[in-house]
Amino acid sequence: MNLLGWNSKDIGVDLGTANIIITVKGKGIVLNEPSVIAIEKGTGEILATGNEAKEMLGRTPENINAIRPMKEGVIADYTATGLMIKTMLQKVCKRYNAGRPRVVVGVPSGITEVEKRAVEESILQAGAKEVYLIEEPMAAAIGAGLDVAEPAGNIIVDIGGGTTEVAIISLGGIVVSNSLRIGGDKLNQDIVNYVKREMNLAIGENMAEQIKISIGCAKPLMAEEVDKIRGRNLGNGFPETIEITSTQIQEAISESVEKIIDVIKQTLERTPPELASDIMEKGIVLTGGGSLLKNFDQLLSERTDMPVYIAEKPLECVAQGAEKALEDIEKLKVVLMNSRKR
Repeated sequence: MNLLGWNSKDIGVDLGTANIIITVKGKGIVLNEPSVIAIEKGTGEILATGNEAKEMLGRTPENINAIRPMKEGVIADYTATGLMIKTMLQKVCKRYNAGRPRVVVGVPSGITEVEKRAVEESILQAGAKEVYLIEEPMAAAIGAGLDVAEPAGNIIVDIGGGTTEVAIISLGGIVVSNSLRIGGDKLNQDIVNYVKREMNLAIGENMAEQIKISIGCAKPLMAEEVDKIRGRNLGNGFPETIEITSTQIQEAISESVEKIIDVIKQTLERTPPELASDIMEKGIVLTGGGSLLKNFDQLLSERTDMPVYIAEKPLECVAQGAEKALEDIEKLKVVLMNSRKR
């Protein structure tokens, strides 16, 4: 992508399993679309990205491949991810006249060196002159408004599409962290499997996600809710619509929810005593789309005996944190990981 000739602006990217969110310094969030790309198999031509490509999932003819190239918070398909990032960055750069920008990208705290390099290469090939990586829980904490530089403990839990990131933060660094490759996508798959097993109905991930958002819960609701799901009857092969309850969805996702709570408790158990009192007083801050699961905050509070708060805009915290890091990059360089230049 040739961006030469455009004025340079700084860009923040939340390269999420479920969504890519891009910010431009001084403009805020300028793009928020699903991490999906549709490619013509024969020619390699990009047919669609983002919202348009997501609509194609599970509905394409044989010559079109609609995929989600990010899995569990990391790049699963390097080529497709690079093309997706390149297309979306190009869209933003053209709209905001941003040439060869510096880019800060949020990545999972458990990312390997190979995965880091893959992210960096994708961003550089998209036209960036310089790329910084920031661990997602740190970016989420900054985006949620926490003072990460203070000499006191904060705990942040970022439940994304592919991973759950838990971190104890103090003095601009991550003191203790855990990364669990379970997030919103796993909950969707749990629902798909449950409906297949218990109701003999095959449904797609998009339908499972709609149901999760509509009536999904981590503990029983005050009044049970009911919604309809549409799929294919596995007995006769015909389309069918049936009702499902919030209690059934809770049962479907309960194992994954318990694993998320367990990894939070494990992180708390490893917290240095000097920071534990700060954390007990301040409570747990939740970010990411998974934090919006009904009653999850209540269940977590019960299991930890701590106050639990959901950030104001939990879906946007990582991207907002990346943007704030760009706005004061010299002060916040301490929270950034290695940088690469083109």
